[in-house]
Amino acid sequence: EVHVEESGGRLVQAGGSLILSCAISGGTLDRSFVAWFRQAPGKEPEFVGSIRWNSGSRYYDDSVEGRFTIVRDNDKNTLYLLMNTLKPDDTARYSCVAGDGVVEPTRRTDYEYGGQGVQVTVSS
Repeated sequence: EVHVEESGGRLVQAGGSLILSCAISGGTLDRSFVAWFRQAPGKEPEFVGSIRWNSGSRYYDDSVEGRFTIVRDNDKNTLYLLMNTLKPDDTARYSCVAGDGVVEPTRRTDYEYGGQGVQVTVSS
């Protein structure tokens, strides 16, 4: 059973930076996609960015391109989301998800495994 656990969410001021962590255990990631999604109250889950674990290929949503960076640590099976120049619109619950059979990385339902998520609040 794959277990996904996020950490690092907190309140931060606009313009600030934050690093979220996603620790994955209980499985191998050689053929997997791992991604970050976020969901604000009253809104649908929104794709943030993904990485194909074996190749390292990354893809970001336009809303975070240039501000957010996905970094992986193969030895620790951990993914990080480096968030810079945060805006109030980035306020949401951020979840890390992983999947072996992902066809469309931006589609949340393609991922089999996910954590509880962490809250990121950006104050203006």
